[in-house]
Amino acid sequence: MKKLKVGILFGGKSAEHEVSLQSAKNVTDAIDRSKYEPVLIRIDKSGLWQLEAAESQLLPDGAACHCINGIVKDFAVDVVFPILHGPFGEDGTIQGLLKLTDIPFVGAGVLASAACMDKDVMKRLLRDAGLPIGKFLCCRSHEPVPPFTEIEAALGSPVFVKPANMGSSVGVSKTHGEPAFSAAVQEAFRYDTKVIVEEYIQGREIECSVLGNETPTASIPGEIIPTHEFYSYDAKYLDENGARLEVPAKLDAACQKHVQELSIKVFQTLCCEGLARVDFFLRENGELLVNEINTMPGFTKISMYPKLWEASGIGYTELVSRLIELAMERHEKERGVQVAYSSP
Repeated sequence: MKKLKVGILFGGKSAEHEVSLQSAKNVTDAIDRSKYEPVLIRIDKSGLWQLEAAESQLLPDGAACHCINGIVKDFAVDVVFPILHGPFGEDGTIQGLLKLTDIPFVGAGVLASAACMDKDVMKRLLRDAGLPIGKFLCCRSHEPVPPFTEIEAALGSPVFVKPANMGSSVGVSKTHGEPAFSAAVQEAFRYDTKVIVEEYIQGREIECSVLGNETPTASIPGEIIPTHEFYSYDAKYLDENGARLEVPAKLDAACQKHVQELSIKVFQTLCCEGLARVDFFLRENGELLVNEINTMPGFTKISMYPKLWEASGIGYTELVSRLIELAMERHEKERGVQVAYSSP
């Protein structure tokens, strides 16, 4: 049987560039070589697309590679795994390019990728669907930022300040008042023109992985137990003792089922496909609040998405294969949709 050429697209113009490199290495190591031939495609920090000369040169920034001119099809791949995190990769931009070139790709489409990347839009869609979320406000760079007294009156204190379109906790601060609040807003505006301010929710951090297209399934939930003040970028990727991952989370059967059912509702409400990780806060009184959804979660050695599926009975190699199969299935179905008008 002919092997499918799988473009492993990684790097990107994002503050999460280095996380993408780690994820891409793990996906490449795990891919089933009896079915698939990986083709490594790096997007450097300037946006230049490069074809890696050898797999051993996947991680070093100075690795030898050569430029490929022309559109994506020049890479001659059958399907793309865009293991890109953050803006210019997870936000619908790459997904739109791949759709225009008619190449199947792993993960959410244009709409879901864009909506889920923007925490403000995502939370408004979840709120309008009647799903439980925490209180939040949105600040835009061209508008005056409300004084902390107004923020505190609406959301309490402390609050979290985040760039609306960023992941991996880049630019995120937990702040208790002025002048720390103003500094946190300035830090968040370094990464986006829109910033969200969220109420602090005292509770356990529960995560659940979702897999599928029209009929998604949810993994067993896990729990993040940070040793830092919150689950920051440093805690996730730089400090090996920054957090403890508990898989499965210690939840009773009813709560576990609620997490799984709500994860699927979030996934479907936001029109996701392929994969996503849904993050929650679980209060002491049992109330479950949706924090956010990640349409291309990390695939590093410490990432929760593959760990949860492994604990649910789907190993890393099988998971990568299933994601590629879901991409091909969706592409085949979409090819049956008529794109030009013809009279009945």
